[in-house]
Formats: sequence, structure tokens, C-alpha cells
Amino acid sequence: MRAGWPVAQAGQTVGLLGGSFDPAHTGHAHITREALKRFDLDFVWWLVSPGNPLKERGPAPMDARMMRARKVMQHPRVKVTDLETKLGTRYTAQTLKALQDRYPRVNFVWLMGADNLASFHRWQDWDWIMENVPVGVLARPGDRISARRSVAAQRYANDQLPGMASQLLARGVAPRWCYINLPLSDASSSAIRASGAWIS
Repeated sequence: MRAGWPVAQAGQTVGLLGGSFDPAHTGHAHITREALKRFDLDFVWWLVSPGNPLKERGPAPMDARMMRARKVMQHPRVKVTDLETKLGTRYTAQTLKALQDRYPRVNFVWLMGADNLASFHRWQDWDWIMENVPVGVLARPGDRISARRSVAAQRYANDQLPGMASQLLARGVAPRWCYINLPLSDASSSAIRASGAWIS
């Protein structure tokens, strides 16, 4: 593996948390620590994206977002990365395919908040993601009902693991997803930007 790329061994489980992280905050760190524990992951890699295709406004510069993310998330099993920039991918499905090619014997899990599950069917190739990568959904404030009624949740209802079996998620074959409720954090990137405490 080339310098600058995170290391994972065959058979290990890696959760992938993507986003613009504009800026990263304690809520991101909170769900990351919970994901490590609840889904029995060896590592979590943050994928700090060049930009979100579903958002019109561009994020703050990548260097600033990476620096902030590394300050917010300090954990020996969490790696803050710019892998989408390195891979040249724009959409999550493209990124996942590229990572599976590069790390063929690593078990990846896509991590997302319940708010993303509610709109997941708008993502490019979202059904490919569900069919090929286990998905861990972490509940956040105000998103539970819309997430449970989402297109993705209904279409893949028979593939949902109960919360009490969450530690089995990474070690099974997709389609396979699990929704867990967390002790919640109300921190949000939009609130931090609105306060003027972050460059944009």
C-alpha cells in the first residue's frame, strides 16, 4: 500500500463515515465511537469529501476541514482521510467500488446518520450500495420516523438486523443493514457555521 493510504489487514472490519465535515464536530466523534463499539469494528475511516453532489454550496477548503477533523477525532482506531480526493471519486458508490478493489479482503461497512437514510434513495446507485456493502445507521435527533419510513428502509426491510445483533453486521453478506439508537448529540455543522465559528 502506498504511503498516505490507511492500512487494514485481510479479514478486518472498517467502518466508513463520509461527508464534507464542514466542520467536523463532537457529534461526528460521538457517532464514530459508538459505531466502533456497536458494530464491533476494527477501525473507522473518515472520508472527508471534496464536496457533496447534493449540496449547491461548496465546503471550506480541504486542508482546513482535514485539520479540524483531526483535532475533533483523536482515537487510535480512527483515521481521518482524503481518500475520495486520492481516488478521484465523486459519489459514494464509486468510492466503495474503488476501495473494495484496493482492499479486496477487508470487510467494509458504510456508516450514516438516520437523516441520510431518509434521503438515501436519491443517492447515485444507492441500491448498489445496499446490495454490496453492509450499512450501519446511527439515529440522531429528529430523524427516526422519516428514516424508518424511507424508501431504502422499506425496500430492504427483510435485510435489517435487529439492534441487539448489531455486532454481527460487518461479518455478514450484503444486503444487510442495522439501525441503532444512540445517546444523542445535538451538535451540527450547520449550527457551527451559522454561529460564525467556522470558515466557509
